[in-house]
Amino acid sequence: MSRIHPTAVIDPKAELDSSVSVGPYTIVGAGVRMAAGTSIGPHCIVEGPTTIGRDNTIYGHAAIGTAPQDMKYRGEPTELVIGERNTIREFCHFNRGTTQDGGVTRVGDDNWVMAYVHIAHDVQLGSRCILANNATLAGHVHVGDWVIVGGLSGVHQFCHIGAHAMIGFQSHVSQDVPPFMMVSGNPLGVHGFNVEGLRRRGFSRERIGQVKQVHRLLYRDGLTLDKARDGIVALRGQVEGGDADVDLVLDFLAASTRGIAR
Repeated sequence: MSRIHPTAVIDPKAELDSSVSVGPYTIVGAGVRMAAGTSIGPHCIVEGPTTIGRDNTIYGHAAIGTAPQDMKYRGEPTELVIGERNTIREFCHFNRGTTQDGGVTRVGDDNWVMAYVHIAHDVQLGSRCILANNATLAGHVHVGDWVIVGGLSGVHQFCHIGAHAMIGFQSHVSQDVPPFMMVSGNPLGVHGFNVEGLRRRGFSRERIGQVKQVHRLLYRDGLTLDKARDGIVALRGQVEGGDADVDLVLDFLAASTRGIAR
């Protein structure tokens, strides 16, 4: 039995693995490629160039790979790349990239994306993230692995969110959020670090304690950012496996262009 519903419209220039499932009234355009095991629900639009990896599940009424909502866009051949094993719920909207950036909007693996989420042009979304209902990532936003973005939250264009960070419900993110930190509100404020998330991911007590010191240096000791950075550098070599966490924070701070959330 065909896995393509008879009411679906598939462009002859789309490339779909034979195991791909496409629901009723869904439209798949030219330049779309879908790997094995992916399922597309009813009434979806998938435009190309878009590459969708293995074992993704996309629910009904999603718009995937559509043109960027950028007034500078003039039809250039940009793309959307989605990894593997992502769950993308109803009415989500993912745009392709623009030539003002790398030309690619990219979604990693194993993400859980709830209904009505918007991922704008040139967003770089890591893996194992959770984006709750109506979360909105504006253009050029970068999100690290294991990030949680609460429902009805908006992330301003060009902001970066570090790995393991957590954005609370209905937050307005207009500055960069360092790895591990918990933030919420409008205006945004830092309210500790994501200790429960780190426990669930198997971080040792010593590594969690070191992340706590990073939080203290950045937000509790009244230091300038340069002094806090010096203190974080001094944490190297103290905890087994902890240097990777320290370097993650230092690299993030070095690359920050919008200033970090306070």
